Amino acid sequence: MPLVRTSASSLLIDAGTDSFIEKMLQAGIHARLGRASPAEQASWRSSLPVLARDLADAGLGQVEVLIEHTLPLTSKRADVVLAGVHPQTRQPSYVVVELKQWSRASTFEGDPHLVDVAGMPGGPKLHPVAQVRGYWEYMTDFLVAIADQPDALVGAAYLHNALDPLAVRDLETYPMDARGRLFTGADRGSWLDFLRSRLDPSVSGVASADHLMTSRVAPSKQLLAVAADEVREREQFRLLDEQALAVRLVHHEVRASRASDHKRVVVVSGGPGSGKSVIALSLLGELAREQRTVLHATGSQSFTQTMRRVVGKGSTRTKNLFQYFNSFMSAEKNGLDVLVLDEAHRIRLTSANRWTKAQDRTGRAQVDELLDAARVPVFLLDEHQVVRPGEMGSLHEITSHAEAAGFEVVHVNLDGQFRCGGSEVYLDWVLRLLGLREGGPVPWTGDAQSPFEVRVADSPEEMEAFLAEKRQERDGKPGYSARMAAGYCWPWSDPVDGQLVPDVQIDSWARPWNAKGERRVGDAPPSALWATEDGGFGQVGCVYTAQGFEYDWSGVILGPDLVWREGHLTTVRSANKDPMFRSAKSVDDAAFDRLIRNTYKVLLTRGMVGAVIYSSDTQTRDALEKLVMERQ
Repeated sequence: MPLVRTSASSLLIDAGTDSFIEKMLQAGIHARLGRASPAEQASWRSSLPVLARDLADAGLGQVEVLIEHTLPLTSKRADVVLAGVHPQTRQPSYVVVELKQWSRASTFEGDPHLVDVAGMPGGPKLHPVAQVRGYWEYMTDFLVAIADQPDALVGAAYLHNALDPLAVRDLETYPMDARGRLFTGADRGSWLDFLRSRLDPSVSGVASADHLMTSRVAPSKQLLAVAADEVREREQFRLLDEQALAVRLVHHEVRASRASDHKRVVVVSGGPGSGKSVIALSLLGELAREQRTVLHATGSQSFTQTMRRVVGKGSTRTKNLFQYFNSFMSAEKNGLDVLVLDEAHRIRLTSANRWTKAQDRTGRAQVDELLDAARVPVFLLDEHQVVRPGEMGSLHEITSHAEAAGFEVVHVNLDGQFRCGGSEVYLDWVLRLLGLREGGPVPWTGDAQSPFEVRVADSPEEMEAFLAEKRQERDGKPGYSARMAAGYCWPWSDPVDGQLVPDVQIDSWARPWNAKGERRVGDAPPSALWATEDGGFGQVGCVYTAQGFEYDWSGVILGPDLVWREGHLTTVRSANKDPMFRSAKSVDDAAFDRLIRNTYKVLLTRGMVGAVIYSSDTQTRDALEKLVMERQ
């Protein structure tokens, strides 16, 4: 869905005018994208009139122009998609265009994937051809309208202000093909010829644009479904913008660390579904294939065990690529090329625990052990997912420890949203509902850019029945994946006579928590595999088994530790049963409040298609129903 759709002839008249820019701004606000920055507005004023004149000079006034076109199931937007008819095949034809105002640019320290732009702050940028190639690959992966005929789409990066060919010569060494080509203002004639070779001047692009915009979106490739191929065989995920930038920066730092005596730390931060684990697995796969010494580590037993089981299936060596944060207490300094630290918000103050042998206790901070273990440590984190006492993986803490050790820190912020159907609107709604973002709770009115659904159930029976219905096979197609999870507000018993105890009791409804240990209990999978293996739907998961995973539909039970009072949600410490929070001395009330809100933020952002919310508290349930009622 674009912010604005228009014909090339109309764009020639309107582009750059105040009224057109205001139209773009209002479209962005209506789409819940917020007000565009001054830099983005300046880009529209500079680039769109140039593109409009080029289309007119090429005789392509009938082409449809989709401006700021949102890619499916993400919040990422391509600058422009041109829609028309191919002059030879007579089939729909599309050109995805990345517009750049750069007049001078060169490769960054000899790395063809990274670009240093003269006069532009913020460090190296991703090569624009790599950027547009990512859009091409993502669109052909997810849009059914072109999935079976990838020749219908081509990509192009257009540096229209680059009038001196010598000023951007370095960029032309990057490999180019139909997925991405580079054009500059200096070779405008070739650019116009390219456009005419893909778009017929005599045919309207309206039908082709309709075809693209109404295309069915294929289900997203979820992390675990393709992880084995990702690590052992070939690239499966399509990396976009900051994701691709993060991966290229790590590759650059690996080479630089070998060539010179310096060390940089890469920190990648982003919200749920922004692609952190995709980056982690892409790095692991690529670096392993390059024979680099690389390991993946997390602080989550569930996530690590699942990675070992799914990615390392049939290969002990591959399973050993997945370790824990506390595995590096006695690691050789810089013994690895790269250490990929996924879920780094779960880094603890120290690696030692009650089982740690005395001789292995270093007395050092865990983050310092991890910083020392590799030439290039890579931290991937979301600061709003700190849910346990003692977790300290924040950008500030990591940066402080790195700089104290004399290491330079490179930070990449992932501003895209891939989970929750790509809905930044839903993520904002959750953060405001939970008091983790300013502004207070607001009604859920849907997201024009995403089909993500939100429902409130009147009872746990209604929630479970709805999710069970979504799991059913239809017309020979598999049903949706779904799980139920809750706040830790009920006791958690050990199995009795080989069966899980239905501890989560709400009136006449009762279900067990997920299994505690590493073995199946009846049909219930081991704790670490609750979110991913068959049999998990029959139990209620907690934050420790849900964090790091995703499923199509998420059922969330708000327990009595988070209730609606006086127009907002408030925490109730006495209602929580988590042993981690028993001691007010080790976890004060302010920390408890923050961790509980983060806990429910994690639970509410596991779904890819929709979320069903139920509260055991009547007043809270009534408030939620009023907030969401308009959409049900």
